[in-house]
Amino acid sequence: GLSAIDNVAFALEVAGVPSKEAEKRAIHALERVGLGDRMEHVPEQLSGGQQQRVAIARAIAGERRLLLADEPTGNLDIASAAEVLALFKSLCADESKSMSILMVTHDPDLASKADRMLLLRDGQTVASDIRSAWGLDEEGEEE
Repeated sequence: GLSAIDNVAFALEVAGVPSKEAEKRAIHALERVGLGDRMEHVPEQLSGGQQQRVAIARAIAGERRLLLADEPTGNLDIASAAEVLALFKSLCADESKSMSILMVTHDPDLASKADRMLLLRDGQTVASDIRSAWGLDEEGEEE
């Protein structure tokens, strides 16, 4: 398999970024996700959480302001999932390169940590805040 840096740089090169610039952006993205010391590692040498961070680095290296994340913690253990969530929070808070993250999840705990949330049922928005999504009234009691 490709090393982490080759994985991230390759995606940029496919998108038309010159090789030297792709490598520079790949290094920066991997450092941003906390993998500066794992750039030469191949997937078999990385934990599930680290592999997910390589995927996130690949996404942010393109320097877009929106990251789409479909079940980003679905196959991760609790610690790795918390790591990914903390990374998302730091990416959103980074004022020098702020971004928005649109995340799809079936995990209510993960959804409750979002700044904003929409609950969809059969393609329709049925709630736009966490309290009503869980069916809670103002005092926290179930309706």
